Amino acid sequence: MRAEDVLTRVTTPLTAPAYPLGAYRFTDREYLNIFYRTDVEALRAIVPEPLEIDEPLVRFEIMHMGDVGGFGPYTEAGIAVQVRLGEERGEYLHAMYLDSFAAIACGRELSAYPKCLGDARLRVDSGALLGTLDIGSVRVATATMGYKHLPLSEEDALRQITVPTYMVKIVPGYDARPRIAELVRTRITDVTVKQAWTGPARLQLFEHVLAPLADLPVREVVLASHIMTDLTLAPATVLHDYLRLEA
Repeated sequence: MRAEDVLTRVTTPLTAPAYPLGAYRFTDREYLNIFYRTDVEALRAIVPEPLEIDEPLVRFEIMHMGDVGGFGPYTEAGIAVQVRLGEERGEYLHAMYLDSFAAIACGRELSAYPKCLGDARLRVDSGALLGTLDIGSVRVATATMGYKHLPLSEEDALRQITVPTYMVKIVPGYDARPRIAELVRTRITDVTVKQAWTGPARLQLFEHVLAPLADLPVREVVLASHIMTDLTLAPATVLHDYLRLEA
């Protein structure tokens, strides 16, 4: 393989990449969202500048990807913090756990999604929508919501899942210092809402050293939703370069 050929490859291994390149279309992406109030000091410890916190609100999500181009089905859970950047309100993605290595590699390498290995599940159980997250053999989160109790308007569903999303991209160098350290932004715009529901919900978070979701304790459940969509993820753009602070 010639040197110029190496530069045409984006993923590794060079001859058998972990994931394909291209637009990733999600068909039948099913959300369980639980918005809850937590401790503001706990949020200040994890949300990076220049993002700001107005209210201590967090969205816990479990998403079952019914079909994804290039990846197939998988299930993911995560924590998104409600933040503000200037006058724009959005979400800071704090942590994401899923059961697809290809989606983990793609999300971390091509974008800045904070993806790690975890076993998330979403199903209906005795009249409740049940979402769980395990790390290895340890239960980390259990979320329940009344199954299709009340309709949620398409406008409210879109408002929940199309807010601007902020992430931190870290790529280390060989000296264990960052070669890239950036705050990036993306936003889902190509969305079709197929179903949307709301209802009563509960969320339990459990201590785990490698998945410290419980560091953001549940003080009050504010809102819950169950949404089925088709969508395409947009590429991320850079907002802030942390390495310029060292220049």
